[in-house]
Amino acid sequence: MKILAIETSGQTASAAIIEDGKLLAEETLNDKLTHSQTIMPMVASVCERTHTEKKEIDYIACAAGPGSFTGLRIGAATAKGLCLGLGKQLLAVPTLDALAYNVFMTDAIVCPIMDARRQQVYTCLYEWENGRLKKLTDYMAESIETVISIAESFERDVIFLGDGVPVHRQKLESHENFYFAPAHCALQRAASVAALGREMALEGKAIDGSAFELIYLRKSQAEREREEKLRQKGASADV
Repeated sequence: MKILAIETSGQTASAAIIEDGKLLAEETLNDKLTHSQTIMPMVASVCERTHTEKKEIDYIACAAGPGSFTGLRIGAATAKGLCLGLGKQLLAVPTLDALAYNVFMTDAIVCPIMDARRQQVYTCLYEWENGRLKKLTDYMAESIETVISIAESFERDVIFLGDGVPVHRQKLESHENFYFAPAHCALQRAASVAALGREMALEGKAIDGSAFELIYLRKSQAEREREEKLRQKGASADV
């Protein structure tokens, strides 16, 4: 089974190919270039460097959110286009699940946090049980104070990772049972999307590309601004 994975949900852009559980190639870039500039060249590069013809790919795996609205939509459009062009099914991998998957088989709780702006993070808490990653909470968009309170309630060691860590590290590092993942596994990786996607494929969870729906935990800034303008307009009309 050969899987091509793309990850554009956060500040990193990443593409990878795995075959039968073996990582053949991965490219990850954490720079100021936009995902629309980087992801397709990355896809072409990992295919070229592994001598992979696109017709040889069995599934397309894509990070499904939560995350950056623009990044998610670029990834979704790319994944849907590849599925349509190649006649392949899609593996929609929740971003937080794949990020937590970077930290394998630890006794600590794993807590990925993604910077969601507006003083919030996207997060979910996990633990490993019998070789499987198990969710301890729902996906959330919450303040870092709320996340800290939830993490403390488990009274266990907690490993934090994700691009929300640098933003909130000062508040987190004052807790003695909180730890931080090192750089090589701290951010989103397409290899993790591919590996978790492989598990989903084996469980029969592949879908048609046209059925791909992103995971949004809150409305986009544009939608919020539009609603605020309508609310203000309505309030003015009532005066």
